[in-house]
Formats: sequence, structure tokens, C-alpha cells
Amino acid sequence: MPTFFEKKQLVIPGDLLAEGEYIAGDNTYKEDNRIYASRIGLANCTHKKVSIVALKAFYFPKVADIIIGTVKEVGFSGWTVNINSPYIALLRASDVLNRSFKPQNDELSQVLTAGDLIVAKIASFDRYHDPQLTVGEPGLGKITRGQILNITPTKIPRVIGRQGSMINNIKKATNCQIILGKNGVILVTGKDPKDEEIAIAAINKIEKESHTSGLTDRITQFLNDEKQK
Repeated sequence: MPTFFEKKQLVIPGDLLAEGEYIAGDNTYKEDNRIYASRIGLANCTHKKVSIVALKAFYFPKVADIIIGTVKEVGFSGWTVNINSPYIALLRASDVLNRSFKPQNDELSQVLTAGDLIVAKIASFDRYHDPQLTVGEPGLGKITRGQILNITPTKIPRVIGRQGSMINNIKKATNCQIILGKNGVILVTGKDPKDEEIAIAAINKIEKESHTSGLTDRITQFLNDEKQK
């Protein structure tokens, strides 16, 4: 039951990855007891499950995910929100106002308008309905300060690191608050713009070098060097 790739090897659609009693994971498919790549990305095998981390990918919504979205349009009873996904998310006015929505009294554009950024949670989603968002928990709502950057959504776990080690390292070194949206949108907020820029540079470096080994040590050294400038 062989595999035909090395760990984190770059593969392209149609490449043969494994043969035998393996399970087809993300971005792979199985035919005649063989597993093939369906997207370009980095191949991996864990507990006989073969999967690919796509190098470029849209975000696929999952319930309870924290995301950062951009208000796209103000509607009659809420807002549509771009969440960096093939799906457009919906945020109900009643969720934001915490009370019954009255169109005759409430001007929604005064609460959120097109272009506003929000931190939200995926409250519900299935193949029959677009994602529904909520901002009714602490830490969620309209973003009023900080800097935004976008990375490939599949690289978010690499930014987090094992048990949060990578992102905690960046937070500690830069004194920044960092919210990682599962959709690849990240909010960095610090007291000093220079600290924000260092944090952003570190995250961009992680995305660029996510397929390499020894990244944690290099990021630590990078942060130390930048802080001493």
C-alpha cells in the first residue's frame, strides 16, 4: 500500500498520490483503489488519510467559525457580507440591534453600511441556505481600528501554529491584538503602527514560507531583528 509523494510535496491535479487502503481527504479523489490530486497544493498523509493543502483556495464556511467580512450591501432587513467565499453571508438586523427590527423606525445604513468591516461568527450554514452570521457575542461586531491583511485561508492553521505557539509568539513580540478570521482575513491592532507593521510582515512571511521546515525559529529571529531596528 504505497504512497507516491513525500510529505508536503507540491502536486498538481491528476497526480497519483496513493494506492490501497487509504482515505481520500481534502482536495483528493479515489478511483479504482487509487487516490489522485484534485487541486494544486502540498500533499500530506495522516493516519492513512491523504489530503492536499491548496495553495490558493476560497473559504468554505463552517458553523462556529470566526470570520472577518466586508459589508457588501444594506438590505431591507439586514446586510449581505463578503466573507471571501463563493457564498455571500447574511447578517440580520435583529441580531445587530438585539431587538425586533422595525423598518419604519430603523435606518440600517446608520448602523452598518457598504464597506464596513465586521468580526462575526458563522451561526448557520447548509447547502440549501447561504451562511447566516451573528455578532451577538463578546469580541464580535464592527471593526473601528487596526490594520487588515488577507492570506490564503488554508494557511491560517500555520499562522496559529502548534497549540497556538506561532500566533502567541507574534502577539508577545509586537504587543498587538490579532484576530485570525478562518476565511483568511486578519485584523492586527496595536498601540504603535510600527508594531502592527512588524506583526503583518511576520504573518506574510509565514504564508510565503508555510511549506518549509524550521519556520518557527525563523519567525522568532525575524521578530527579534525587526524589534531591534
